Amino acid sequence: MGATRILMVDDEEDLELLVRQRFRRRIRKGEYEFLFAHNGKEALEALEENPDVHLVLSDINMPVMDGLTLLGQLEETKPDVKAVIISAYGDMDNIRTAMNRGAFDFVTKPVDFNDLQITIEKTLKHINALEQALKNRDRLVAIRRELDVAKQVQLSGVPAELPVGDAFGVHAIMNPAKEIGGDFYDFFELDEHRLGLVIADVSDKGVPAALFTMITRALLKSSSRRHDSPARCLHEVNEFLCQDNDACMFVTVFYGVLDLRDGSFRYSNGGHNPPRHLTEDGAVSELPLTGDFALGIADGHDFGENLVTVVPGDALFLYTDGITEACNHQLDEYGEDRLDGVLGDGAPMNARELAESVVGSVERFVDGATQFDDITCLSLRLRSPSGSAGANGSQ
Repeated sequence: MGATRILMVDDEEDLELLVRQRFRRRIRKGEYEFLFAHNGKEALEALEENPDVHLVLSDINMPVMDGLTLLGQLEETKPDVKAVIISAYGDMDNIRTAMNRGAFDFVTKPVDFNDLQITIEKTLKHINALEQALKNRDRLVAIRRELDVAKQVQLSGVPAELPVGDAFGVHAIMNPAKEIGGDFYDFFELDEHRLGLVIADVSDKGVPAALFTMITRALLKSSSRRHDSPARCLHEVNEFLCQDNDACMFVTVFYGVLDLRDGSFRYSNGGHNPPRHLTEDGAVSELPLTGDFALGIADGHDFGENLVTVVPGDALFLYTDGITEACNHQLDEYGEDRLDGVLGDGAPMNARELAESVVGSVERFVDGATQFDDITCLSLRLRSPSGSAGANGSQ
C-alpha cells in the first residue's frame, strides 16, 4: 500500500515546517504523505486534484475561505472526506459549530503533536472502517442482485402451468433456499398417451447453477422429443454437458415416461434421490435405482433403465434432497423415514394435497431454521374410477 495522504489546511507557514519535522519518520517510511493548503479555497482545489485524500486537518480562522465554510463545502460535495479541526484553546463556540457541521474531531492550539498523532490514527481507523463497510455493502448488493437474477432464471425454467388430464392429477412445489440452488422439475405431454416427468438438482449455487439448470432442462426436453427411451435421453444430455465443462458442474436427474394406456412407467435415474411409488392402500416403496451417476461427470456412459407399473389410484412422488436433508435448529435432518411416513398417510389425498402435505411437514420440522438447499417436489396421481378422494381431487 502507498502512503496515506493527508491534507493540512492552515495559513501559518511555521505549522507546515513543524508537521514535516514531527512526522519525518513516518514520511520517510512512506506511511504518511502531507499536502498543504493555506485556506479553504486551496483545500477544495487540492481535493479535486487528489481524490485519494480522505483526511483533512484544518484551521478555522483563515483568509479567503475559513475552516467552517470549508466544512460546509465538504459536507455537501465530499461526504467521504473526514475533517479534524485545529483551533485555539478556548474557542469552544467555533469548535462546537465545526462539530455540528460534520467535523470528526478537533485538536487545540498550540498543537500537541502526540495528541495530533493519536487523533490522526483514530480518524484513519474510522475512515478505513467506513471504506470496508461500503465495500461490504456493495458486495452484499451485488450478491443480492445475483441471487435475484438466479431466482428469476430458476423460476423461469419451470413450467408456468402443469397439464391437466382426466386420467391424472399433478402438482409441483419449489421453494428456493436462501442460497439459490439448481433444483428444477418438468412435466410435459409427449403425445396424447405419454407423460414425461423430470426432477433434477444441479451441484452449484447462484447464477451458474441457474444457467446450468436451464441448459439441462432444454437439452432433456429436446432429447425427449427424439427418443422414447429415458436412458437414451440421459445419455445424450450427459454427452453434451461433459463438453467444455471447465466449471466441473454436474446435475442429478430423474426422467421417466408414463404411458397412460397401460400404466407402464419407464425411467432412468442419473444419481438422483429415488422417487416414491404410493399405492392406493397407503404402501410406499422406492423406485429401484438404475445404477447410474450424475450427468456432467464423465462422458461415454450408457445409462440404465427400469420399468414399473402404476395403476389407477397409485401416485408417484419425485423430490430433491432439499426435503430429506432439511435441518431443524438442532441440525437434525428431516430424513427419508419421515418422508415415507407422511406419504403413507397421504393415500386419500390428491396430487396437490400430497405435495402440500409433505412440504408442510418439512416446514413444521425445520421450525423456521434457515435452509441452504431448495425444497422441490412433484407429485402425480392416476385417478381411480372408484371415486376415492385421492382419485378425484382437484389435482
